Amino acid sequence: MKGKERRRLTRLHAYERAAWESGARLLCGVDEVGRGPLAGPVTACAVVVCEPLYLEHLNDSKLVAAERRAVLDAAIRERAVSWALGWASHAEIDRFNILAAAKLAMSRAMAGLGVAPCRVLVDALRIPDCPYEQLPIVDGDAKSAVIAAASIVAKVARDAVMRELDAQFPGYGFAQHKGYATAEHLDALHRLGPCPEHRRSFAPVLQPSLGFAVSISELV
Repeated sequence: MKGKERRRLTRLHAYERAAWESGARLLCGVDEVGRGPLAGPVTACAVVVCEPLYLEHLNDSKLVAAERRAVLDAAIRERAVSWALGWASHAEIDRFNILAAAKLAMSRAMAGLGVAPCRVLVDALRIPDCPYEQLPIVDGDAKSAVIAAASIVAKVARDAVMRELDAQFPGYGFAQHKGYATAEHLDALHRLGPCPEHRRSFAPVLQPSLGFAVSISELV
């Protein structure tokens, strides 16, 4: 690993170092992905570590290429003391709203951990009823190594689900855009109407003309 990358990773561990220096041992990072798409679940991950994650290219999942995310995903799961995924379905998103569903997915990820962390670093949100000390960090997936790790694992897991949905509901392009409002996705909604995995509470699903199309390069 080159010196520049090691220095970047050292900066990415600033919150973790502060926690360890204050006496914490097991640190948990929590993040979610999939709040913006028009279809599929929102996915959260909780990752617990007891030492720095000096993994080359570790970063906010939005800034990491898919091939590197896959490599990092395997390394994170191998090095973590514990990790768990949490999900909230499209139906729960429609029922509760996307923010509440994201928090529900985070709570479920925390509940799946096999250990009790000393402190929880979470990307922006505060997890309801979390029994551990938590620190919400705005843009945490770009500022904390353990939150970045959670974002990577969550992203890889959700992308795999969207590929499965692509096979189950062909024609929408889920494998390519992962449910986001690309021009291709909005066009498919015009032609085919929504499938059972679409979020009916998102206006472009029922009225695709209201959608603001994004390009594949903008997707997270």
